[in-house]
Amino acid sequence: MTSTPLSAAETFAPGLFNGRTVLVTGGGRGIGRATALGFAQLGADVALAARDADNLAKTHADIEALGVRCISQVCDIRNTESVESLRDMVMSSFTKLDFLINNAGGQFPARPSEISDRGFRAVVDLNLHGTWNMLSRFVPDLIAGGDGSIVNVVHNQVGDRGAPLFLHSGAARAGVVNMTKTTALYLAHRGVTVNALAPGPVDTQGFREEEVANISPDVVEYTKRIIRDTPIQRLQSPDETAAHILFLCSPAARSLTGQLLIADAGNAMGNQNAVYSPDMQW
Repeated sequence: MTSTPLSAAETFAPGLFNGRTVLVTGGGRGIGRATALGFAQLGADVALAARDADNLAKTHADIEALGVRCISQVCDIRNTESVESLRDMVMSSFTKLDFLINNAGGQFPARPSEISDRGFRAVVDLNLHGTWNMLSRFVPDLIAGGDGSIVNVVHNQVGDRGAPLFLHSGAARAGVVNMTKTTALYLAHRGVTVNALAPGPVDTQGFREEEVANISPDVVEYTKRIIRDTPIQRLQSPDETAAHILFLCSPAARSLTGQLLIADAGNAMGNQNAVYSPDMQW
């Protein structure tokens, strides 16, 4: 296993996605940014959506520098009017959509007793309802194309081991996995594959500042604990997580649908309960 993940351009055939179009939510930073850049490196035209205008503008510029077309719009996937405006912009600009990457999401770490009703609803609204808002508005366009893919990004705590410190997110993302499988059944005969990707801890700004920093004041030491419990002994990079998404949209994955791909560097095989919530206090 290489210690330095390769870029999309080094991993996949040049021009793999020439003439194709992709929409990536949460595309301003982290996994979403890496995914959008990966598609662009392989020739796809890219539509970006994110809540942060500054991050969105930077990624937009970096994609255009690769010589492909890029459009972008600030969007809150929790808001149906915002999603419908995004859909109008994408389809009026590109006329077709081949790939939908539902990457936008988020959560905060907390013991179950610390999660308020409002906090629980907020996480479910973003991750579960937001994904539904995107699917319900864009699936007809993917069906019209007849040869596309949807990838819903979740996390590796959707499995049967539970989600310590992330009960709210685990419940919402498990709902997304079920929605993925059901949607796949409806779209398989229409030429559209639908899969979910569950990465483990990915080395992003959001992971460090919005998750780890809210679990422990010593971000560096706590990150080391997570790495020690991960079989490959490092965090995943955004680029290699993006590569998993690109694979699910590639010709090599045309018979893969309705699946949950747990691509977490073996993290789920470790003792994540002891790492995230060692005293298991409710």
